[in-house]
Amino acid sequence: QVVESGGGLVQAGDSLRLSCAASGRTFTSYGMGWFRQAPGKEREFVSVITGRGGTTYYADSVKGRFTISRDNAKNTVVYLQMNSLKPEDTAVYYCAVSVYSTITSYTYSRAGAYDYWGQGTQVTVSS
Repeated sequence: QVVESGGGLVQAGDSLRLSCAASGRTFTSYGMGWFRQAPGKEREFVSVITGRGGTTYYADSVKGRFTISRDNAKNTVVYLQMNSLKPEDTAVYYCAVSVYSTITSYTYSRAGAYDYWGQGTQVTVSS
């Protein structure tokens, strides 16, 4: 089970922190990441942190503003700190976990590389 939390309505320039908790199996060595989908648009990659080594990847649109991290005490919890939010960040944010394949620099942005998905949490940024 993958559950997101932390979404909400904020103004441009504000910050939000999303959380993702995975349960039901041992996710400590698996990649956990975030995708988002805005109305009328396809789901797009946002960020991921790999299970082994903790390598992080970001979409160009969020680099320098978003930071992904994993709770050191609870390896099944991942956070997405979102700063300097813009109206174009408005979307439903989904947490995704890759279990059956290793996240690499070639696969990190592909939705097909992830096996378990949360229900999503809405983030709305007003101008």
